[in-house]
Amino acid sequence: MREVIPQTIISLVGDMISNRETHASLNSLFLYAGAPGEPPEGNKQVKAISWIQRVNQDLTVNPLEVLGKLLEKYMEEILDENKSWEKDRIVENKKIIAAMEKYGLHYLQGGLVVTGAHTPSKSLEDYIKENNLEYFDFEFNRALKNVDTSPREAISAASNMLETICKVYIEVNKLEMPAKQDLRPVWNIVKKDLGFDASKVEDGDLQKILTGLFSIVEGIGELRTHASSAHGMGKTVYRIEPRHARLAIHSAHTASLFLLETWKKRKTSF
Repeated sequence: MREVIPQTIISLVGDMISNRETHASLNSLFLYAGAPGEPPEGNKQVKAISWIQRVNQDLTVNPLEVLGKLLEKYMEEILDENKSWEKDRIVENKKIIAAMEKYGLHYLQGGLVVTGAHTPSKSLEDYIKENNLEYFDFEFNRALKNVDTSPREAISAASNMLETICKVYIEVNKLEMPAKQDLRPVWNIVKKDLGFDASKVEDGDLQKILTGLFSIVEGIGELRTHASSAHGMGKTVYRIEPRHARLAIHSAHTASLFLLETWKKRKTSF
């Protein structure tokens, strides 16, 4: 389903952009964001709001992608709340973020705006940032960005995210890297080193959850091999839909977060 930008967000973003940009820089910003067409007529506020409304109407563009790029420079600039004019900008940014959340929209680093359907993975992004694990940002953002437009690519990114975490773990803990570095081989090494053995868990309910989680990791790797964009398709055609990709991403999120938290607790390697 194609998501459009709510009118409330259009008004807030349009006001902010028109206050912070000149006509020339405003035109450059919309060009960078991929907004369609020539600059609308009118003052800066009218121009900005009209242009964003046009983004919603043009079926050749993804409105949330354009919105993310429009917000990128403002949401990621470093501001000092002790300076009055910068404090005003901080308040304005927070107002836009709060309004977006009411509509189930969330801004992610790198100029990405995603819907509430993606929010379970947000906690993983927070954990990555808290622990300076910049290794995973690329695959994490690629998975979120492609889930609706290219589900096969999103599945590949979800698997790559898990692979990356496992490879970093192996390198940091000076373990022997397997000859084949697909998800299953690197995961097996990490699983063994961290003592991920569901059979040793006394609680029966928790044992079932862990068994399922470990099976999910292997399933994500196999789905990437058989159905993602990373490999050519064989005789069996996998009809991958966004809901399948979303399931893989959310599952990869859960497994990744559990691995990272366990690593931090047992090895204190961060």
